[in-house]
Amino acid sequence: MTKRGIDLIQGTLEFLILQTLSSGEPRHGFGVLRWIRDATGGALSIEEGALYPALHRIERRGWVESEWGLSEKNRKARYYTLTTAGREHLAREETGWREYVRTVNRIIDLAGSG
Repeated sequence: MTKRGIDLIQGTLEFLILQTLSSGEPRHGFGVLRWIRDATGGALSIEEGALYPALHRIERRGWVESEWGLSEKNRKARYYTLTTAGREHLAREETGWREYVRTVNRIIDLAGSG
């Protein structure tokens, strides 16, 4: 059976990137993509064409900072880390997402019981 991927809900990419960087381990763009893919068992696969504009957006907002380094394959790569402002923003977003999921689950449960 072929595993069907999950479509990314608009507005979630920045949250997922921040969540990926919340461990404190600097990651380059491909590392972010790989972490999200692996953490979701391949259910979410982000395209590079969406990732890098999002990384640049959140860097302009001050939620991440970056510096150049060498990748595992000895290639030049930009590594991203979460800033204090990014951690604060992520905490607010996480609270909102948890409430959203609880609310949607209530609707699913109520509709399924009727």
